[in-house]
Amino acid sequence: MTPTSSQGVTKLLERWSEGDQEALQELLPLVYDELHRLAGAYLRRERHNHTLQTTALVNEAYLRLIDQRNARWQNRAQFFGVAAQFMRRILVDHARHHYAAKRGGDRYQVPLDNIDGFGSQPDADVLAVNELLDRLAEIDPEQSRLVQLRFFGGLTIEETAEVMHISHATVEREWKIAKAWLKRELTKP
Repeated sequence: MTPTSSQGVTKLLERWSEGDQEALQELLPLVYDELHRLAGAYLRRERHNHTLQTTALVNEAYLRLIDQRNARWQNRAQFFGVAAQFMRRILVDHARHHYAAKRGGDRYQVPLDNIDGFGSQPDADVLAVNELLDRLAEIDPEQSRLVQLRFFGGLTIEETAEVMHISHATVEREWKIAKAWLKRELTKP
């Protein structure tokens, strides 16, 4: 998005937070392509025969976003961070349903061949990552949120810093620490 449209999105989010339903109608065309890109990035990390389509993921996440009655939207980055969390939940629910139906319960394999590329590998198993994020949240909720925003949300370092109200350097440092922890946990025997 260009800076101008980013500012436009922020203004529309503020108007929507104040109850202006017309702002919501104006918002969709401005955020749809970015939501679609985000959903596509998620689905590229999934198995090749995934049954959930990009448009379905966008639509489901968007429905959950507009159902937020008391949301106080601050900016574009926050909006996409929340969208990322919804997409994660949708994918996790979908994966749980798939594995329960196909694999006999909640057992699943973790096909992470190259953990060094964590965050960019197409075969990262969403259930394993979700489980690790839940464990990380127990240890360090802020690092878990940071990983959600970066890995699932596709936010940049700058956008993550803005959403979390921390410095660029802190995001970079915490991202490195979180990736190291995840790598260690995923490679444990």
